[in-house]
Amino acid sequence: MAESAKVDPTKIGVGRAIAVLTSGGDAQGMNAAVRATVRVGMYTGAKVYFVHEGYQGLVDGGDNIKLATWESVSMMLQLGGTVIGSARCQDFRAKEGRTKAACNLVKLGITNLCVIGGDGSLTGANQFRTEWSELLADLVKAGKITADEAKRSSHLNIVGMVGSIDNDFCGTDMTIGTDSALHRIIEVVDAITTTAQSHQRTFILEVMGRHCGYLALVTALACGADWVFIPEMPPEDGWEQHLFRRLTDQRSRGSRLNVIIIAEGAMNRNGTPITCDYVKDIVSKNLGFDTRATILGHVQRGGTPSAFDRILGSRMGVEAVMALLEATPETPACVVSLSGNMAIRLPLMECVQVTKDVTTAMGEGRFEDAVKLRGKSFENNWNTYQMLAHLHPPEIKSNINVAIVNVGAPCAGMNAAVRSAVRIGLLQGHQMLGVHDGFDGLANGMVEPISWGYVGGWTGKGGSLLGTKRSVPIDVMEQISLSITKFNIHALVIIGGFEAFLGGLQLVEARNKYEELCIPLVVIPATVSNNIPGSDFSIGADTALNTITTTCDRIKQSAAGTKRRVFLVETMGGYCGYLATMAGLASGADAAYIFEEPFNIHDLEVNVEHLVEKMKTNVKRGLILRNERCNANYTTDFIFNLYSEEGKGVFDCRKNVLGHMQQGGTPTPFDRNFGTKMGAKSVLWLTDKLKECYRHGRIFANSPDTACVLGMKKRSLVFSPLEELKEQTDFEHRIPKTQWWLKLRPILKILAKYKINLDTEAATMEHIIRKRGLIEQ
Repeated sequence: MAESAKVDPTKIGVGRAIAVLTSGGDAQGMNAAVRATVRVGMYTGAKVYFVHEGYQGLVDGGDNIKLATWESVSMMLQLGGTVIGSARCQDFRAKEGRTKAACNLVKLGITNLCVIGGDGSLTGANQFRTEWSELLADLVKAGKITADEAKRSSHLNIVGMVGSIDNDFCGTDMTIGTDSALHRIIEVVDAITTTAQSHQRTFILEVMGRHCGYLALVTALACGADWVFIPEMPPEDGWEQHLFRRLTDQRSRGSRLNVIIIAEGAMNRNGTPITCDYVKDIVSKNLGFDTRATILGHVQRGGTPSAFDRILGSRMGVEAVMALLEATPETPACVVSLSGNMAIRLPLMECVQVTKDVTTAMGEGRFEDAVKLRGKSFENNWNTYQMLAHLHPPEIKSNINVAIVNVGAPCAGMNAAVRSAVRIGLLQGHQMLGVHDGFDGLANGMVEPISWGYVGGWTGKGGSLLGTKRSVPIDVMEQISLSITKFNIHALVIIGGFEAFLGGLQLVEARNKYEELCIPLVVIPATVSNNIPGSDFSIGADTALNTITTTCDRIKQSAAGTKRRVFLVETMGGYCGYLATMAGLASGADAAYIFEEPFNIHDLEVNVEHLVEKMKTNVKRGLILRNERCNANYTTDFIFNLYSEEGKGVFDCRKNVLGHMQQGGTPTPFDRNFGTKMGAKSVLWLTDKLKECYRHGRIFANSPDTACVLGMKKRSLVFSPLEELKEQTDFEHRIPKTQWWLKLRPILKILAKYKINLDTEAATMEHIIRKRGLIEQ
């Protein structure tokens, strides 16, 4: 560690050259990865080259391999597809083609190759690296390159980033482009469900994914589909009758529409494809339902990348450059992956091997293994979907009453959490109670039973349909304890923001005084501010982030038209700088002012000078984000006035306060899926806790582990006792004392061309094969 501290990150690339190419199918977010690779490469002192048209450009050489500049990747973030072009390449498959490609790289002194593509593209890159020495020897022999040139380029480093909407590459939770494809799909599903409800129709949608059912599965979860067909888990024989029963059952419960999602590679147990037309015909013929089929096709690949994909692409690009520059001849070719919210490196061929193992497992009919090999995230999605879609509430009831309350400001995704909590609770045999208007509603007895059908269609609705308020229980504790007795509430699910966390704590602290409060409770973080201790992510933050990013895109576009204009945009978040920082990364901002990183007048001057310099280049526009409570004195108006004054004659300034539009809108696929999984997991946990706390015919819960926050931490969903989280909380500013995303701040500054010190502590190489071993045992 002491040695690495001495390395100057702005010098580690000096004298090195990196080439970046996109290969195979395009995916939204590839441009963010290209942009980050170019800018971070240049930041380290390396030369960076674009390779146009994928491997074909590598083989053809000439104008296809061009030196990149800082400005050449400007205004790329919000574009779908890949600006440098992609192509399927037959020539590269032959040794002759690879020899030409090697010659082109050697002549330019390029020994580092960053490949953004699917498993085919990455396997090709690894083969290229393996036979590199052989190719150089052939070139020297043929007199195409000198022995000296061969010596200088004796070793080729390869790092891969997976760009594919299918999310079919093992080793990463998400591939670049998957989240954006889900956005496109959900937009269509939302549009179709409104027309289906009007006419009492059954809609069948075919989504992409080749041999991977990820898009279909998450779509089914995110829209509450009645049935999903995925290649990893073909339906049991005789599934047609089961499907008819399911659709009829939904109609009898008052549902006006049915949605069936089919992955394009879906098949039955004998390997016969299950097509849209086949399902449409059997449903129309056997049930007489008005049925329509839609094949979404290439719409899913297109459009603007989501905020998640832009941030993912940017983070992967940074990590890829570092992996290339730190590689030695002994390091295996690696792929940069996402695990939870952590960037990790995995040996490329191990990932390719496990990806192939999925296909083998499917071919051999080992479908349970196929689902496991896809990874934890896929397996969790499948288990949650099965619970919500394929079970009937039991005849025997548990005599348990679970209440659900929304607390704090409304946010997108709250309703998805309520829906899945209600349905999973009913499947456990519990009676589910909805509390209207937060803790006030609980105190005033605004509690009523919620049925399965009541929450139908809630997944895609924004805001809070139960109603929510910011008040906390401390002043109405007496009334709340009376309501808990009156409605015989045995467990409580609190969904909301910092007030939900605070309210949960107050209920726990009042257990000494009110025995009625000795019931298990769980807090599910749901707030655009993403400021709840015990969780890296909150429901609603992703939707808000996309709203801000889309708005910033439009603002930048207007600035590009007028030239020499700087926009100052104020975001929400209370004292938490998550939205400003992540939106800054996603929209390519020049700076993001936040409370967690104190700044002074000198810092503001540096930013102005930076913008003055920027106006001398081809990129004559600026974007500055300011978190609403970053500084009491340096208000949005103050910064606007300062910039306007200092920029006189160089640029003019405009300001936008985004306000409450950040809390509204329909939830993104991430928030729907996250809310659904959180709601389900919380009720299953409460059910287990109730069994533990049941003594002498009654429930008594007073230990710290009976009142928890359910949060996403690094790689998994974790229950953390509220009592323990007190230590980790800054109550005055309503934020956790440590926040993971602050580590991404330097990336924002480097991509905006500030010469700062990037923490170059390497992500370690991990292994995926040993995980596979567990399944084989």
